[in-house]
Amino acid sequence: MSSPKPRFANKLRAGVLGATGLVGQRLVNLLAEHPWFELTEVAASERSSGKTYAEAVCWHLDAPIPAAARDLVVKSLDPSLQCDFVFSALDSSVAGGAEEDFARAGYPVVSNSRNHRMDPDVPLLIPEVNAAHLDAIPLQRKNRGYDTGFIVTNPNCSTAGLVLVLKPLADAFGLEKIFVVTLQAMSGAGYPGVASLDIQGNVVPFIGGEEEKMESEPQKLLGKWNGERFVDAGLGISAHCNRVPVIDGHLECVSVSLKKIASLLEVCEALRNFEVSSELASLPSALRNPVVVLEEQDRPQPRRDVNVGNGMAAVVGRVRECPLLDVKLTLLSHNLVRGAAGAALLNAELLAARGFLRPIAKAREESAAEPVPH
Repeated sequence: MSSPKPRFANKLRAGVLGATGLVGQRLVNLLAEHPWFELTEVAASERSSGKTYAEAVCWHLDAPIPAAARDLVVKSLDPSLQCDFVFSALDSSVAGGAEEDFARAGYPVVSNSRNHRMDPDVPLLIPEVNAAHLDAIPLQRKNRGYDTGFIVTNPNCSTAGLVLVLKPLADAFGLEKIFVVTLQAMSGAGYPGVASLDIQGNVVPFIGGEEEKMESEPQKLLGKWNGERFVDAGLGISAHCNRVPVIDGHLECVSVSLKKIASLLEVCEALRNFEVSSELASLPSALRNPVVVLEEQDRPQPRRDVNVGNGMAAVVGRVRECPLLDVKLTLLSHNLVRGAAGAALLNAELLAARGFLRPIAKAREESAAEPVPH
């Protein structure tokens, strides 16, 4: 299916905050040939400000720096960029305040950072899972005094693949308890990441804050927006998170307790047949069937399966009975694509398709023309 025309004549202008980091680089690369968006601004820390992007970035991707980005001058984190919206790939140490500054200045902020994920008026979004949560944006604007700006976030990299797989199970059978053990790639720690002497030939059984995110974020993602607040899903979730010597791809071993009795065949069919709406399927980065089920006993594997669906799929294997809960399985997702840059890009595409992203001058004009409520 070809991508639909957005509701604007020209491409929307995108800026990337934190453009020199690993996730920022992925965003810059994904925007290079995007049919709806054009990269017009890159911003980073003061030490990079004033340099061209090619001079400022230590590029880590296999593909070369996109030509459209090489000569862009890196700006500071000042909300005066010439763009219609911004992606935030900022470190959490600066993301919270910077994202609020941009939203207050009228920029829609599509964030990969953790700072606002659990805010009571900020959508934590996986389009295939909870697109209805975008209904919170008007209340966020009202609560915070934002005009045309707002903040939407995507989840933690390990949560993203997990919840994408849990969603069809929740819809078909209902969920009660989830037990998950992660084997997380080194690239999830950013660059330079984990010291080589700590990770080579080793497993580090601790990732700061990761287990807490995995135990809280699915509650919001699989919960409901009731018009006033987000209502948690009320699941029992326990997570163990480990760093392993793999470059890209988070592998997760998951056991699930279901509300309805289901055979293994029914579970596999629910996963394999999970299909998104035509609205979502038409987005440039979306997959009509975002969960891929493999039959081989020893799959998925990061080296072989991390790029399935251009890195946007959640790949499932080893679906079998669990002697403690009901079903157990292994899943894999690309932590820098489905879990970060690709997730933010898909969120932006849905926002654009639903009219939340518009040329910023036009959006401000329309907002100024709206009658002031008494």
